[in-house]
Amino acid sequence: MTTRFTCRTRRTRRTRRTRTLRVAGAVAAALLAMSACSSSDDSSSSDDSSSEELSGKVTVFAAASLKESFTTLGKEFEKAHPGTEVTFSFGGSDSLAASITGGAPADVFASASPKTMAIVTDKKDNATEPVTFVRNQLEIATLPGNPDKVSSLKDLTKSGLKVVLCAKEVPCGAAAQKALEADGLELTPVSYEEDVKAALNKVVLKEADAAVVYRTDVRAAGGKVEGVEFPESADAVNDYPIALLKNAPSAGAAKAFIAFVRSAEGQKVLTGAGFLKP
Repeated sequence: MTTRFTCRTRRTRRTRRTRTLRVAGAVAAALLAMSACSSSDDSSSSDDSSSEELSGKVTVFAAASLKESFTTLGKEFEKAHPGTEVTFSFGGSDSLAASITGGAPADVFASASPKTMAIVTDKKDNATEPVTFVRNQLEIATLPGNPDKVSSLKDLTKSGLKVVLCAKEVPCGAAAQKALEADGLELTPVSYEEDVKAALNKVVLKEADAAVVYRTDVRAAGGKVEGVEFPESADAVNDYPIALLKNAPSAGAAKAFIAFVRSAEGQKVLTGAGFLKP
């Protein structure tokens, strides 16, 4: 009887020890999981706070056609990040690229074509890899009411019609030439302008009867001009790339601004202005 009792007692003790070890192991695993979650949460919280604590002045060189949209985006970005300030230099993409390669201090370059972006990126260590964030299409801007009855690209070749184009070196000018060539048309404008805003302004001031500009600029001008679509514009759609410039004085805030431009919120502002999604 005694021997049987001892064996049973030993088996009972072993069972209890086994259960105790299992429970202890489960508790340890739970504690480790909780620790990992806590660490992950802390890391996430740290990332969030760092994004909220962005600061610095972001200088953006951007194509003239982006003026209205980027001005809006700059204000929204500053509102989301109170420690930041976004300033812009708008103009012809070619002249902006020349300024950057000439040493002008800037954080971000947004160009109206890959060709003008390449002026910067082809120079070693000038910028990070650019990414297309929107596209844009041409339209004819006429005087309000379209008094000259312009309905096609060919109509711009009418005798006596004063037409303005962007300079051929500027993306909107290069796109216009491509559209004209696609239709086998030759056009002699009364002037070539340094950027799309200058070309549009000639019509606004009634110094020209029509200009080939971007549809986003026609929309931005409101009732000051009337837009005329033409099918050849589909053969000359411009991609708009954006890039962080190397040695950017405010690299952290500049990266965040580029991310904001590409975000759903940023794209909503841009497509609302007439830009096409990339």
